[in-house]
Amino acid sequence: MRIDALTIFPEYLEPLGAAILGRAQSKGLLEVGVHDLRNWTHDVHRSVDDTPFGGGPGMVMLPSVWWAGLSEVLELPASPQTSVVPAPSGDVGRRPLLVVPTPAGRPFTQQLAEEFATRSHLVFACGRYEGIDQRVFDATADYVDVVEVSLGDYVLIGGEVAVLAISEAVVRLIPGVLGNQRSHEEDSFSDGLLEGPSYTRPEVWEGIAVPEVLKSGNHARIDRWRRDQSLLRTAERRPELLVDAELDKVDVEVLRSGGFGQLADDLAH
Repeated sequence: MRIDALTIFPEYLEPLGAAILGRAQSKGLLEVGVHDLRNWTHDVHRSVDDTPFGGGPGMVMLPSVWWAGLSEVLELPASPQTSVVPAPSGDVGRRPLLVVPTPAGRPFTQQLAEEFATRSHLVFACGRYEGIDQRVFDATADYVDVVEVSLGDYVLIGGEVAVLAISEAVVRLIPGVLGNQRSHEEDSFSDGLLEGPSYTRPEVWEGIAVPEVLKSGNHARIDRWRRDQSLLRTAERRPELLVDAELDKVDVEVLRSGGFGQLADDLAH
């Protein structure tokens, strides 16, 4: 996979070369390019924004600068008006994906991370101020796939934090990046539920013991205990996730005995 990011603060994205993402690059599983958007400006002030049409607060990032940068990184025509034959829209995986972090985008979920992980080329457009002129994405969509995504119902100063979060969520799903494949197969949300608690040595810490079942060596019991803990944690913190989760009669009874009787009744019907 290749990841490119266009930003006016390239130093913000230095962590893309660290930890697991850095190791993925050293293994040849990932390529990363961070590009300074100001390299495509043509005035002495290296301007990337201007006042919004229709008035209002803030500034909007210039379409000309963004198109210049994206056209080079994505190998698009110098002008969106140029007559070319776009890549076929059905060629999923080969067609680059332009990811635009924005509070107005669709929620970023584990399912979306899994979809992104099937792509060979992700390009991130890190907006600032009041965002990027919409015409950039309207024009780019003629040549590549474009998706606007949101990390949550809050507003960040820019898209860089989202790039780091999304990149980590996606890259760890690439085969060979993590040492143990089960690490992401058992993650929160992988089966529609939150992941349960984890424990390590010592067996007793500050008078608090590790649950006995985890020391039993009985893998069936351990798996059941972990499933139960996952169900109860999800019911307590994110009960709406259980509506779409695959639950059997044992799961429903676990919820009932765990103090979530009304929820269990709702799910049983």
